Amino acid sequence: MRKLTIKLVFSLTTFTIASDQIPAPPQKNPILLVNADIYPVSSRKINKGAILFDKGIIKAIGRRITNFPGNTQTIDLKGKRIYPGIIAASSIMGLTEIGAVSVTRDFSERGEINPNVRAEVAYHPDSEIIPVTRSNGVLIAHSCPTGGLISGSSAIMMLDGWTWETATLKAPVGIHINWPDMGGTYSRYYKITEEEAKEHREKILYQLDNVFEESRRYLLAKAASLQSGGTLFDTDLRWESMLPVLRREIPIFMHANEIRQIQSAIEWGNRQNIKIIIVGGYDAWRASDLLKKYEIPVIYETVNSLPKRRWEDFDTPFTGPLKLYEAGVEFAISMATGGASNHRNTPYEASKAVAYGLPKDEALKSLTLNAAKILGISDQVGSLEKGKDATLIISDGDPLEITTQIEQVYIQGKKIDMGDRHKSLYEKYKEKYRQNNILK
Repeated sequence: MRKLTIKLVFSLTTFTIASDQIPAPPQKNPILLVNADIYPVSSRKINKGAILFDKGIIKAIGRRITNFPGNTQTIDLKGKRIYPGIIAASSIMGLTEIGAVSVTRDFSERGEINPNVRAEVAYHPDSEIIPVTRSNGVLIAHSCPTGGLISGSSAIMMLDGWTWETATLKAPVGIHINWPDMGGTYSRYYKITEEEAKEHREKILYQLDNVFEESRRYLLAKAASLQSGGTLFDTDLRWESMLPVLRREIPIFMHANEIRQIQSAIEWGNRQNIKIIIVGGYDAWRASDLLKKYEIPVIYETVNSLPKRRWEDFDTPFTGPLKLYEAGVEFAISMATGGASNHRNTPYEASKAVAYGLPKDEALKSLTLNAAKILGISDQVGSLEKGKDATLIISDGDPLEITTQIEQVYIQGKKIDMGDRHKSLYEKYKEKYRQNNILK
């Protein structure tokens, strides 16, 4: 009986966290969207324009398109808007479901050094969070491992697909490092003195240096083995995962917020001769000269947050993107990696920055083209251009406005089911009040 109960509970849990939406089939025939205001992001707005896509790729975009195949499906959007799909530039999308249920959390491995962890393999394409997020125009997520010192490699995931293989747009994107705190901590809950913080920091940096030294030795040993036939070489997945970083093929995502963290991470990255991207970046604007000098981009997390220091102005986190923009630092705006369910609100992080001075065009870029450039996928997504993926949203207004409704989305030309759990619950309880004669 106990075995039966365990199996029943597990099956019910699995059922409640599996999405009912059916992944879309590949695009079968060309689609022409007409009479829409198109916002390519990479160029000026096209009033009452048209966009043609076939086999998931944009074939033409402009004021009018007259040359198209005979089997093209033409859709009159009657003044709606078309934008590129929004990108969640830093997330744990697909790696978690319910924070309070440990078996649904698959974003962190045990141990401190895990460069061989691959986020895409843990991605859960049937997550209930995915359709809800998609319904607000977020169509692509950078799914990142967390935890430990070296968390693993991240992946770019399309928010539609039967399996992690079909949902993966790019992997690996980069290796993630959680940079150590640079000072003491004094709070009502615990205290870390400056001396303790220094001792811990030096220990962590020593570990990091050892990891890179071992990786370089592995690279040399592998090259020597290949020259001699490769018979005496044992593969180590940890160091194998570090090789693209050493070759500067992929970057290190440095999770750092405080100014001393950012400065020391930049110095360490230069010493190791690797490419880095700052993630978090609360104090990034304070290090803008360094960031611009070394061409280091920033994924600025959580504009909608409180100041981290008692003496700071209340709008310090709101104005961070504006200060980065004015300093000429490349940046994207994202929610933090702390939870997946909030990424549906990604557009409103950018809109908060707009309310505090960031130009609206730049805010939209920070969610689309800038994010795509930073993540190395701008040749496929991030803007609406001929030859890029037909990954786009159709809305009745500005996606940065909370009143705007996303009416339809396409991912690589596939028409996506717009249903989600929020909508089904809304319809369910609306019917309840109809039956009670409260609503007509």
